[in-house]
Amino acid sequence: MTPDELKALNDRFAGENERRIYDEGFARVADRLFDPKGTRVAPYAGLPTLLDVPYRAVDWSAPDLAGLDVALIGMPMDLGVTNRNGSRFGPRALRAIERIGPYNHVLKTMPAAELKVADIGDVPFRSRFDLATSHADIEATIARIVAAGVTPLSVGGDHSISLPILRAIGAERPVGMIHVDAHCDTSGLFDGCKFHHGGPFRQAVLEGVLDPRRTIQIGIRGSSEYLWEFSYESGMTVIHAEEVTGLGIAAIVEKARAVVGDGPTYLSFDVDSLDPAFAPGTGTPEVGGLTTREAQALLRGLAGLNFVGGDLVEVAPQYDATTNTAQAGAQMLFEILSLLPLRP
Repeated sequence: MTPDELKALNDRFAGENERRIYDEGFARVADRLFDPKGTRVAPYAGLPTLLDVPYRAVDWSAPDLAGLDVALIGMPMDLGVTNRNGSRFGPRALRAIERIGPYNHVLKTMPAAELKVADIGDVPFRSRFDLATSHADIEATIARIVAAGVTPLSVGGDHSISLPILRAIGAERPVGMIHVDAHCDTSGLFDGCKFHHGGPFRQAVLEGVLDPRRTIQIGIRGSSEYLWEFSYESGMTVIHAEEVTGLGIAAIVEKARAVVGDGPTYLSFDVDSLDPAFAPGTGTPEVGGLTTREAQALLRGLAGLNFVGGDLVEVAPQYDATTNTAQAGAQMLFEILSLLPLRP
């Protein structure tokens, strides 16, 4: 670098221009985050919320969701697990993660500033012990959110929460779904019960709230393939983890977009879709999964689809000494939120 070039850099970026940002897009982001003195709220300060969005207390006896576009809601319930429990602590673990977002540099969006978004707390469960009652509470809560014209993004909890959510979202018409997971979750009865976390999407199809021909399941693997014939028989598209390298993320994105089309679509992301190297803190880990970079590229490729809701499930933080799983889960939740300003 010549002395003249160094002087030009100093003239442009030093002194009175130390805090100046010339790129118009970057400047708009900074203007939303920094006060005139150049200070922003410390990421570790204040009340912890999902993705650090504002907290909005809701009186569920007379809920007021006016003015919201998106509601982030916790579902600390894991009564449907078949292996290791603990995902009831998932919402709290994600709330403790800081420095996720607020700007998505790939999608060029700042979702919490472009939409009215709030963390509205947790589903008001009536019982810690009864799965059927918990599902009824989830369905009633999501139905109220949907009736208010607000898009729900739910944080579990085990994957059985998706069934009551889909009952509420698909009540008037079945929705399509992009499902990222290690498991198809279309199994039948386990120990005489059909409402476990291994079978929510089978029941959703049979109840008429999920359209299997507009459903794609991505990242599937493991030893339970023999339980998932319902996925194939009902017309779901299944992409196994072993196919990801050969197909490539771009081709999988293209397939997903073709399957769901432009109709209303639900997005369900199970953190065990990620390889345990990236997300060990989950109830049913399966080796051979997606990398975090692959998962981000997959989600970002879905921009422009008509998403009507979504969930992030199965973070069980006590099995993760490093908090990597909660970090990855919060990042994937942010990627899902980042898609919502880009809907048609």
